[in-house]
Amino acid sequence: MSTTPRIVSMADVAKAAGVSSQTVSRVSNGSDAVRPETKAKVLTAMEELGYRPNFAARALKRGKFNAIAVILFDIGATGNLRTLQGITTVAAELGYVITLVMLDWDEKPTLAQALERVKTMPVDGAIVILEHLVSDYHTFTPPQDMAITVITTEPSDKYATVDSDQAHISSTIMEYFFKNGHRHIHYVSGPADSVANTYREQGYTAAMERKHLPIPPIIRGNWTAESGYDAGLRLAATPDCTAVYAANDNMAYGVIQGLRAAGKRVPEDISVIGVDDSLQDTVPRLDLTTMRLHFGQVGKAAVETTIDAIEHPNRPITHNTIQGTLIIRGSVQSI
Repeated sequence: MSTTPRIVSMADVAKAAGVSSQTVSRVSNGSDAVRPETKAKVLTAMEELGYRPNFAARALKRGKFNAIAVILFDIGATGNLRTLQGITTVAAELGYVITLVMLDWDEKPTLAQALERVKTMPVDGAIVILEHLVSDYHTFTPPQDMAITVITTEPSDKYATVDSDQAHISSTIMEYFFKNGHRHIHYVSGPADSVANTYREQGYTAAMERKHLPIPPIIRGNWTAESGYDAGLRLAATPDCTAVYAANDNMAYGVIQGLRAAGKRVPEDISVIGVDDSLQDTVPRLDLTTMRLHFGQVGKAAVETTIDAIEHPNRPITHNTIQGTLIIRGSVQSI
């Protein structure tokens, strides 16, 4: 006949260690008000008895779970994976755990629906990694008891946002092309509904306008190398094209392959710059000049912003952007 094992209590640990239950509680909560030798005795007793603190009870008592939900729609995207890595690393360093919540973008979710999913979870706040704007982005008001940070370039007056500095990305790339004598520069975009792409495209257009240069038709891609390859074939047959700004490195790589397949040399005939620096470890001899995006820093800023809102609910709403770094390799030539 089987019996359910008895749950080890705080009193059991106190008795085994020869201390009070209050001392065990202090050790469980990480208090510094316990002498090192006493703390060692309590930890040894916990280990020997198999004691596990009741975190739910502690959270109810303290009114805090030390947990953050991360809501995202595409875990396979390079930027999301690297951002998530930054989030989890920094959260652990700051004593927080992460609860991952996946939503299906095809179901056209709203921020209200996303937060509805997490409001009953044992979390103190939420980070939303948002690649596309949802229908209620500018109208949604977060619940007062939930700290919210959205990772997107689009600012909001209702919640904090964090992202890479898209304006700086485009201005840096375009100024580098101009510095190298290029004036006939084409843009290969990501999806039209991508927030990051929208801001990069606006930056490209603004730079061309500042130089009073004609703006060629935008070539729409979808972040994939295949769409970049098709763009490269088109651009190889485009008179006067000397440079291509591709909205990510996958498409930039495809552009290079398409140009070369059509008989063009890179960079001797056409120069190419990408964004994100995601291929250097996977594509040999890539030699692609690109804007490196610091996704880990974006994740770090998102966690710190969320924790700041948890601990200071009335703090001002912020919009934080992280600048990228131009990595100069061999895909741009002066003309």
